[in-house]
Amino acid sequence: MRVLQLIDSLNPGGAERMAVNIASALNRAGVDSFICATREEGKLKSELREEVSYFFLRKLRTFDFSALVRMRRFIKKHEITHIHAHTTSYFFAILIKVSLPKLIIIWHEHQGNRITTKRRDNMALYFCSFFFSGIIVVNKELEAWWVNNLTTAKVFYLPNFVPIFYPKEILAKEKTIVCLANLRTPKNHQLLLKVFNTVHSKHPEWKLKLIGNDFKDSYSENLINVVKKEKLENSVIIVDNSKTINNELSKATIGVLSSDSEGLPMAILEYGAAGLPVVCTDVGQCKEVVNGFGKIVPPKDAAALAAALLFYIENKEKRIADGTAFSAHIAKNYAADAVIPKLLNIYKNSN
Repeated sequence: MRVLQLIDSLNPGGAERMAVNIASALNRAGVDSFICATREEGKLKSELREEVSYFFLRKLRTFDFSALVRMRRFIKKHEITHIHAHTTSYFFAILIKVSLPKLIIIWHEHQGNRITTKRRDNMALYFCSFFFSGIIVVNKELEAWWVNNLTTAKVFYLPNFVPIFYPKEILAKEKTIVCLANLRTPKNHQLLLKVFNTVHSKHPEWKLKLIGNDFKDSYSENLINVVKKEKLENSVIIVDNSKTINNELSKATIGVLSSDSEGLPMAILEYGAAGLPVVCTDVGQCKEVVNGFGKIVPPKDAAALAAALLFYIENKEKRIADGTAFSAHIAKNYAADAVIPKLLNIYKNSN
């Protein structure tokens, strides 16, 4: 078995991070592991295990014949047996399979908001699924959606995982709430800023740190305007694509996610790896992952989100206890050792 992870870029994001995590974890498990970024490289490249074979394709357009030829040559040279395609890279994987029919294509669905659509909204993807040997989904709702919408491939639920756990020998914790999420609409940072304004009025010494890819668009501009309007410039810190996420999480005190939709967010797993108590909205697989070791609130409910954050701010012992218990839960169920054997079975059962 020789497996290639196929992803559009290695810019920080949930799907991208999982592609890197899987490639490295497969290598540790003794599998011949490869990864290809088709359009862009990115900061996650530095997190790849050195032994993983990496290929940057430099694909310029959807139908890029030259890139297809280079990819086909790479696959034949390294005798790749499986392509594990993430998000929108599935179409390019299918083009490759047309010329190399024996390839096994596994598509990894990361988008939690798929469940809000109908089959007619995804007809191109539906017809492409005829070429898939299997579909991996990151939560049970997505699994049910694909089964009910009559996909032609086998559907497998596989949770995301974290590859490492951060050292617990941490110096003084900062009074910081951290939100690890790219600045995009589904993450609903506006709600979080509204809630933090309430929290800040009661506990002005606390800060909010937003860590994620800033696309310098109207969404992030609006966030900056809200921060200025509410005079929170000294209390809300936006960190664009931090290279030191481990360090940032190690210093933080509470992890939060205020999303309107999710699959299985890597952020929650990262919070657990850092031993943080977590507050998040009840979307995607969040409730199952938290499993009672943190606070789950309804999406778009500012009052409930504020109450949960205030609870942890004002109850230090419970905050520490929940963070410790949550970390143990993540280590047992969402670490590489718990997930990779399941992934290998998916590969084997998708022939």
